[in-house]
Amino acid sequence: MSTIDPAVETARWLATMSPDQTARAVAYTQGGHWLLLGAAAVSLVSSWLIVRLGWLSAIRAGLERNRPRPVVVSLVVGAVYLLLSFILSLPWAIYANWWREDQYGLTQQPLSGWLIDSAKGLGITLVAGALLIAGLYFIIRRTGRAWWIWGAGLVAVATVFMQLVSPILIEPMFNVYTPAPNGPMRDTVVQLAHETGTPSDKIYIYDGSKQSDRYTANVAGMFGSARVAMSDVMFKQGADIAEVRGVVGHEMGHYVHQHALWLTAFEVVMAGLAFFLIDRLFPLARRLLGAGRVTGLSDPAGLPVLAAIGAVLGLLSTPVANFTSRWAEADADHFSMVHANAPDGLSKALIKTAVYRAPSPGALEEFLFYDHPAVGNRIRAAMEWKAAHPPAEPAVPVTPVRPAS
Repeated sequence: MSTIDPAVETARWLATMSPDQTARAVAYTQGGHWLLLGAAAVSLVSSWLIVRLGWLSAIRAGLERNRPRPVVVSLVVGAVYLLLSFILSLPWAIYANWWREDQYGLTQQPLSGWLIDSAKGLGITLVAGALLIAGLYFIIRRTGRAWWIWGAGLVAVATVFMQLVSPILIEPMFNVYTPAPNGPMRDTVVQLAHETGTPSDKIYIYDGSKQSDRYTANVAGMFGSARVAMSDVMFKQGADIAEVRGVVGHEMGHYVHQHALWLTAFEVVMAGLAFFLIDRLFPLARRLLGAGRVTGLSDPAGLPVLAAIGAVLGLLSTPVANFTSRWAEADADHFSMVHANAPDGLSKALIKTAVYRAPSPGALEEFLFYDHPAVGNRIRAAMEWKAAHPPAEPAVPVTPVRPAS
């Protein structure tokens, strides 16, 4: 009979964070909640400014001066819109995604490096985004009032396609992926992959510290093409075998339980609902933004109107999206417990993520804003597992995490 008290063990782990670290994590996390509102406001202002400029309507009129060219118009107008939106929101993006991370010691990347990565992302967005926009407007023109159903189908195809090609074509543009060296760590991951049915031939360590000091790993790919990738931050922060088992077991849970497909299905449903509401709200939003030169929903010059509605709907749907994400994360934690049985290793890793995700929020705050279960709750679940199951790992010493810089 176990004598472990999960509540005491959870408190012991949380106490490894100093009061200063905890206060800093709370400040960072709660500030991040306000970023959601800020991002929506920036999107609305950008949409209004783009409408005021009138460039999209002028480009559409110029391209169709002699004859209709709906595909060309949607491609060109879509690309120009994406470029304008990027430029107008760049100051906010620098503040939210680089300056703030730097101030909290969560990145060592210089601004120049961040801008280079952003330029790469912009190039990908201009190509993929313009094609997606052209596809959406083709659907709007051809399917009438049922366009929102077909549009959701387009989102499904595009999402699955990106999940397939991203690990192969896109992620290597930003980071260097090196096969994990032979040794106990790799052997542990290979063994766990065999036990869980995860492909074991692609195990990488990548230079995630180039962009961020966040402790992370992932299993990406679908339909047997998975690869395991661990950020070098894990090892710079002293990850041991127990941590690797706990963390990689969690990521393998996402793959084996096909969370990517489940979350894609959810996103498709939400996209269909958003498109349905956009269809109904478009006339009102067009009037509010003063987009008199936009001829209707099928006019690509109305993209800022669609984006403005989408920004509001996205903000309002945040708790629902977070709920589904928390479900997947909790399920992956349970998978790790069952297959890796490394509750202390997972807890040690979770404490290292608490420096940027406050570990003990209130229930309402967690429900509204957290896309992962709170670290305190995740450790409590791990300790409950530990109390009910004999450990398959060496004892992990409980030591304070490194001070936040």
